[in-house]
Amino acid sequence: MEEKQLNILMYPWIAMGHITPYFHLAIKLTERGHKVTLLLPNKAKLQLQSLNHNYSPLLTFHTITIPQVDPLPPGTETASDVPFHLHTHLATAFDLTRPQVGSIVSTLQPDLVFYDFAHWVPEVVSPGTKYVVYVVVSSAALAFGMVPSRDPPKDRAAIEEDNCVVNVPHGYPSTKVVLEPRRMLGLYVPLGEGLTLYDRVTTALKRSHVIAIRTCQETEGKYCDYLSSQYNNKPVLFSGPVLPDPEIEGELEGHWAKWLNQFRPNSLVYCSFGSQFVLEVAQFQELLLGLEMTNLPFLVAVKPPTGCATVEEAFPEGFVARTKERGVVTGEWVQQRLILNHASVGCFVSHCGFGSMWESLLSENQIVLIPQLEDQVLNTKIMVEELKVAVEVEKGEDGSWVSKESFCNAIKCVMDDGSEIGGLIKKNHMLWRQILGDPKFMSGYIDKFIKDLQGLVG
Repeated sequence: MEEKQLNILMYPWIAMGHITPYFHLAIKLTERGHKVTLLLPNKAKLQLQSLNHNYSPLLTFHTITIPQVDPLPPGTETASDVPFHLHTHLATAFDLTRPQVGSIVSTLQPDLVFYDFAHWVPEVVSPGTKYVVYVVVSSAALAFGMVPSRDPPKDRAAIEEDNCVVNVPHGYPSTKVVLEPRRMLGLYVPLGEGLTLYDRVTTALKRSHVIAIRTCQETEGKYCDYLSSQYNNKPVLFSGPVLPDPEIEGELEGHWAKWLNQFRPNSLVYCSFGSQFVLEVAQFQELLLGLEMTNLPFLVAVKPPTGCATVEEAFPEGFVARTKERGVVTGEWVQQRLILNHASVGCFVSHCGFGSMWESLLSENQIVLIPQLEDQVLNTKIMVEELKVAVEVEKGEDGSWVSKESFCNAIKCVMDDGSEIGGLIKKNHMLWRQILGDPKFMSGYIDKFIKDLQGLVG
């Protein structure tokens, strides 16, 4: 019997950290003969198209117009365009796209609609359409913060009063992968008109037919089981890590390849914190000084610090003269996975966003982590405490940032020959990379995922 061709509509939250995983999943689905329409703002559409991906003609980009909402600057389309404190207004603009989405659904009549922050999707789909929350953060983060067993008003009051007995949800399957109470307040930040982050995500999860997660049973199975139990045993589908094949990504840009080629194998430190992580000037300078102290070659790709138009404006005094032979700092986007796979790179310093977590696991590099946001902290704990494949840089007493000394020490402890810690995490990392890097592992998850979706639509 011939398998049903699926007609899928996707509408992720308008941040590149959400759009890109949806795009990668769309590629995998269209490669197997299914139709996918990806809704996204024009800037994001142009950015994806500029990468020259050889994606299937079954993948269609459909432009969504993001309305102007005060106090967002004119032309705001994605989370990368504005600082974090304006994301609540961006969410308001995002919700105002609902009529556009409803019209598109009416025209396309999809079998399935994938969404995450657009909690209202079930209210605009046509009869017979199934709606799937596709989660691009770790299931551990979701299971810890976004579950009905939490009582947000009680939680918030307890945190503010330093009486944090409700910090860990009842039945949560770990004593190590947890958040400090003060970090729980992030769940209750406004995200749209009359909504918090907690409201938005839990509403989306409750309304979905199934929960699909960009993860695998081997790394996060117990958290997915707990999540299912919290949502009335709702099915949880695994897509696997869903990273693009190397041929899709093309070749490393020539100037980066030429620069990296001059260093010996496994010697260089690559540092990047994703598209939304913006450092304060003092944090940025401490980071660079810590890299300088390692005496290792390095490449840093981060956004310009707060208040600066370029990264160069915030360089420590004399930094360029002291490191110009072995270090480069850029504020531009770079081909991260291709850089991680270059022979000269030996260490990856990241914020442990979920995408970077998978990329680090599938690379051959030592892993050093400096998490900031709540889900990144939980991802880091999985990597350090459960998988034991990384080290976290120690932060100061206030927990806000790292010192140049602690940063340098973390890198040296994984990069120095003969380091016991470095040897242990390298061994563990190699074992996980062998499991996750097997092509049959990835394709098996996608094939099973598609069968589950076909079973859902009948």
